Amino acid sequence: MNNYNIPENAIITIAGTVGVGKSSLTRALAEKLNFKTSYENVDHNPYLDKFYDDFKRWSFHLQIYFLAERFKEQKRMFEYGGGFVQDRSIYEDVEIFAKMHEVEGTMSEDDFQTYSNLFEAMVMTPYFPKPDVLIYLESDYEDVIQRIQARGRQMEIDTDPAYWRKLFKQYENWINHFNACPVVRVNINDYDLYENPDSIEPILHKVGHVIQTHRQIDTRS
Repeated sequence: MNNYNIPENAIITIAGTVGVGKSSLTRALAEKLNFKTSYENVDHNPYLDKFYDDFKRWSFHLQIYFLAERFKEQKRMFEYGGGFVQDRSIYEDVEIFAKMHEVEGTMSEDDFQTYSNLFEAMVMTPYFPKPDVLIYLESDYEDVIQRIQARGRQMEIDTDPAYWRKLFKQYENWINHFNACPVVRVNINDYDLYENPDSIEPILHKVGHVIQTHRQIDTRS
């Protein structure tokens, strides 16, 4: 056990919209805890560039790819014995990205239903291992857009800003109903990884408290 009362076998997942700083916080928390990291595989995704060129043609393919990759990664982390900080959760795909494309007409109703059924069969079962806590990164929309511009991924910069605003609102709706595991909400303006790395200390203490409380409840029930 570390100074934050976070168990060495814990799995901490970080969620939030594109550009909010999930990867940077994943790295910083893992260094503090001496945990391993689990990142979203963007560089070797065969559909991502195609998707940004044609949402309607590639949205279903992209979501199936992400579901398979995240499922394998979730399974790997638990088989390893935990001790991970994970960049993005498996839960965001169906309720945010796939659902938004279905609503916008860039994924057909049949494809969305097929994807949702597969997600339910794979993930929403008592046997699927869940994270100990999900850290949700909150921000203003303008802050997210500035971060997307700053990191310089051309396919993101060229994307219609209306897409980012819809995604931002979809995330806000999703987190208000999420209950698969305990949630710790963190505003990105409450810490600064570059000017003050120790500013994440309160986050770690809160995460430790939430995990310990939840595990005690599970033991009693």
